[in-house]
Amino acid sequence: MFRTIFALTALATGFVPFAALASPTQDNATRVVRAADNGGILVAQDGNLDIYYDARGNRVIVDADTGKVIAIQPPQTRLDRRALRRETRLRELGRAPSGDDRYYLDDPEDMARFRRKQLEEEGRVIPPPADEYDANGDNSVESFPPAPQDDGTYDNTYPDARPPAKPGSIKRQPLNEASIDPMQPSAPTEQAAPSDQAGLPPKMGKTTVDPSLALGARQDVAALQVLLDRGGASPGVIDGRFGSNVDKALAAYNEINGSNLKSTDSAGIQAALSQSGGDPFANYTITAEDAAGPYVASIPEDYSQKAQLNCMCYTSVTEALAERFHMDENYLKSINKGLDFNSPGTIIKVANFGKLVSTPVARIVADKTKKEVYAYDAGGKLVAAYPATIGSADTPSPTGIHAVSRIALDPNYTYNPNINFKQGQNDKILTIPPGPNGPVGSVWIALDKPTYGIHGTPEPSKIGKTESHGCVRLTNWDARELAKLVSPGVTVEFVGGPSADDVAQQ
Repeated sequence: MFRTIFALTALATGFVPFAALASPTQDNATRVVRAADNGGILVAQDGNLDIYYDARGNRVIVDADTGKVIAIQPPQTRLDRRALRRETRLRELGRAPSGDDRYYLDDPEDMARFRRKQLEEEGRVIPPPADEYDANGDNSVESFPPAPQDDGTYDNTYPDARPPAKPGSIKRQPLNEASIDPMQPSAPTEQAAPSDQAGLPPKMGKTTVDPSLALGARQDVAALQVLLDRGGASPGVIDGRFGSNVDKALAAYNEINGSNLKSTDSAGIQAALSQSGGDPFANYTITAEDAAGPYVASIPEDYSQKAQLNCMCYTSVTEALAERFHMDENYLKSINKGLDFNSPGTIIKVANFGKLVSTPVARIVADKTKKEVYAYDAGGKLVAAYPATIGSADTPSPTGIHAVSRIALDPNYTYNPNINFKQGQNDKILTIPPGPNGPVGSVWIALDKPTYGIHGTPEPSKIGKTESHGCVRLTNWDARELAKLVSPGVTVEFVGGPSADDVAQQ
């Protein structure tokens, strides 16, 4: 059927009247537009429609047979398919948290908080996650018996463990006196140094990332962490990953050193490394003492089984060396792939963290909100900062100002279920031997408030990312450094977050 349709659009006040003209059909038959039973529009021939758009964007539906205008649809009354597609795409991709609320993917507590926010928006609420590890909980450490000396009689009585070789008269190197050599070219040997296999990025320009590093670990980030550690601002474990601990350490580093260093300033980081001790990594040769131990096969979870061990020693050479050089154990393995850590003479690559802080500390501030411990000298200048786990919502740390009462290195740990938390089915007082894998690590700095203190941990990678039962938990090396800087009487001020008194009043 041949037809010609003319459309005329006229503008009036506030609306647009529209008329569409169509030529009659060849048979000049009169067509009637009837209303359908369901309230819709019944045209002369079902589905035989013409659609036009006028200058205002209105859609005009015309019966193709009669030329009658059936309907006019303004743009705002129609489904915007492009907007719908955009909205659907955004929903598929997900939306970032609004405002300035930041969530760190490396922080389990942050992700749990993000999940709780989502559930609250859906009308559901879940309680905060509880940390199963309660080693530095509301412990009843009133006094520590002298730690037994290593007279060469340590052995391993843990079931199914292979008896380690007795160390005899071997002397272990202290944690803070590890001997490392700068990474320099050397004559060819039977074993190539790992630096030849996974070199550092040249002059911190375009970063060359070793693809063998696990979970996105980066050598340029590890270099920054080493610099922060040298400057008195501990990033916790050196693992080559950005996170909340690195952010806090960088801010503290700038305050301690009066600088304005940014994590993206590769040239500035390289210059600061050169001035503070050179390359961020160095070669270390595993010794017979390192391989000898003593070590235990594993650390049981149950406190009664812990009490049966001779020591809460390291479980492997890699664990011991990772802690000595302030590194995450998995990261240490990843940058020394294929090397035998149990063989004396093996050359490995380790963090060159430099000298420890030596300025005496006169005041400590434990910030529960930031999860950070700040140490100040007598003049009020910040000299050191450490990431920390400080209490929890259920078992918060103290509030106000307290003081250091005593310091114990390599302490025993007394478990008393009548005063402390109850661990498993243990309802008797237990004495857990000393060692870096003990409930309070290798250091206990007691406060004048009974059962509270600052101490180490057997799990350094969790510092600042989990909860405690009231005490202040640091990595073993940070706790040991701080223990050498403080003395009885040094004040410890708790700021931010809820206090134990607040929870008791609820």
